[in-house]
Amino acid sequence: MSVVGGPLMARGRQLGLMLLAGLLAACAGPSTTVPIDDRSRGGQRAQTAQQVTSGQHTVQRGETLYQIAFRYGWDWRALAANNNLNAPYTIYPGQRISLRPGTAGTPARTTQTARPATTAATSRPATTPPRTTAPATQPRATAPAPASRPATPAATPASPSVPSRVSGWNWPAQGPLIARFQSNGSLNKGIDIAGQLGQPVKAAADGAVVYAGRGLIGYGEMIIIKHDDTYLSAYAHNNRLLVNEGDQVKAGQVIAEMGSTGTDRVKLHFEIRRRGQPVDPLTYLPKL
Repeated sequence: MSVVGGPLMARGRQLGLMLLAGLLAACAGPSTTVPIDDRSRGGQRAQTAQQVTSGQHTVQRGETLYQIAFRYGWDWRALAANNNLNAPYTIYPGQRISLRPGTAGTPARTTQTARPATTAATSRPATTPPRTTAPATQPRATAPAPASRPATPAATPASPSVPSRVSGWNWPAQGPLIARFQSNGSLNKGIDIAGQLGQPVKAAADGAVVYAGRGLIGYGEMIIIKHDDTYLSAYAHNNRLLVNEGDQVKAGQVIAEMGSTGTDRVKLHFEIRRRGQPVDPLTYLPKL
């Protein structure tokens, strides 16, 4: 028994060591995607810094085109054009927004009692039956179908009046810089500024609020401001929002109170996006 058991035990130990080495190698290997900080409940996960160019998004109630474009790294105008959406860019629950360039999305299904508000209801003209020499009976006229009620849109992005270009940028909050922009598609698409609970968060430039809510996992209570046709800025992890969608704001105006929603400490996560893509805010903000 000892003669047979020795080789078997040695082979078992060798196999165990091989399995352990493989497991450690797998754990140490790089991940193909790096999700954003995911500590909030509800909402939808934001993507990495690269633009998503495959698949489609099904519109949920309460979403806006700006929010969807921000989530997938698209410029909102390009996403609208890619899906044949015209002003005022009304979208509906169940509508499919294509993320693949050059392909139009699928509009929401409509029924006889639910039709998109942007689509005019048309009625088919009645056909006149041919006259016979001696008709036995006159055909009974049919009453026209009642007008269709428009469906309730999921959301209509504000069409704000914004400057033709950004005149200058200001720091959105005071405090130490605790995280910098990373351009390699990893976690941080902006900068993080530490502060105290309830500390003022200010608009970095003139513009209009195009999103205010908690719809993206990892951002908590967030505000997105459109500054012109090129630039958006985002303010995340707020404790309380002080502006609403459609509000016009000025540079330096208090728009929120700093908080820790969607993260593990009180801080402001600030992003600047140029044509939908994250850029380093430190190249735009005044030097400290």
